[in-house]
Amino acid sequence: MLRNKSRETIAVANGIGGDTAFGAVTPPLYLTTTYTFDGFERARTYDYTRAGNPTRDVLAQTIARLEGGAGAVVVSSGMAAIDLALASLQPGDLIVAPHDCYAGTWRLLNARQAKRQFDVVFIDQNNEAALGAALARSPKLLLIETPSNPLMRVVDIRKTAERARAAGARVIVDNTFLSPALQQPIGLGADLVIHSTTKFLNGHSDVIGGVVVAAAHKDFEDLTAWATTTGVTGAPFDAYLTLRGIRTLFARIERQQATARAIAEFLLRHPAVSAVHYPGLADHPSHAIAKSQQSGFGAMLSFEVASGVAGVRRFVEAVEVFTLAESLGGIESLVAHPATMTHASMSVEARAEAGISDSLIRLSVGLENEADLLSDLGGALAAAGGIA
Repeated sequence: MLRNKSRETIAVANGIGGDTAFGAVTPPLYLTTTYTFDGFERARTYDYTRAGNPTRDVLAQTIARLEGGAGAVVVSSGMAAIDLALASLQPGDLIVAPHDCYAGTWRLLNARQAKRQFDVVFIDQNNEAALGAALARSPKLLLIETPSNPLMRVVDIRKTAERARAAGARVIVDNTFLSPALQQPIGLGADLVIHSTTKFLNGHSDVIGGVVVAAAHKDFEDLTAWATTTGVTGAPFDAYLTLRGIRTLFARIERQQATARAIAEFLLRHPAVSAVHYPGLADHPSHAIAKSQQSGFGAMLSFEVASGVAGVRRFVEAVEVFTLAESLGGIESLVAHPATMTHASMSVEARAEAGISDSLIRLSVGLENEADLLSDLGGALAAAGGIA
């Protein structure tokens, strides 16, 4: 069971050598949809893959152990994970969400609210007055996304979770940007942790998936039952690929965040850049909080092009190593323009309130040679030009 082993070892070795049928070292891939009964009224451990699958369970167990949770439910996408985490809410219940959250989350929360399934308020969770006012409304859930997408704002999980608990609210933390390799929200007071496993956990941009990790066993049981009822559970082959990705999670992130730090420092000195958002920089407003609750600063960052939208267009058309695409966390380096890509579904007013400007560019740093990435950025910034 790998008792008392490090998270690095769990990521690599959980489930290895456990096959009792043929002694396979790597956990087998079970693609079956259904399973035989041992006889009349004698069901086996598994009966139907929507409800349970050995391959998916090894992935769930691995992620739960990495996050320090009682159990995890693997689902079909990151958005399905968020939706599953909201399943306990009733009409009239209130959820407090970050004003600068991922646009897909913003869209889902507003759509559910429009159907009167619950109420939602979006606030700057680092604004003490706004947080206090929201908690005074007795919310049922508080959703934290830290670091935020795409502005890399950091929320003090422990402090915020304590305040939420005092107000009677449960806490959900989206840990997609860092993964359990760099942050473990349950240890800081979270009730549930969600991931788009599409991103750093899988790490190869070839699988869509999500997971909800529960701190308490009762929550795990409830989430499992609802996921089975609604049919949002993930596919076995997707689970197999995601588990294979997790085997290299720590090695990938170590290299990626080292390069991200070098890129952030390069951008900070560049005259064509007006602002850099990366918590690993000493002058980042949340550097101290990030350092206290994270074991690293991650491979995501964003920056503002001084020459405005025209400069952004020239920049994205000039990059060669970076690829213009949505998503993040893969081995390849990606560049995105949030206002027209990842956050295009947010209203103009919501983007302005969150501080997501049209000159903002988001980078997901991969495993390419650091010098090649810096050279690529330098060339693209030269093409972007100076202040408009």
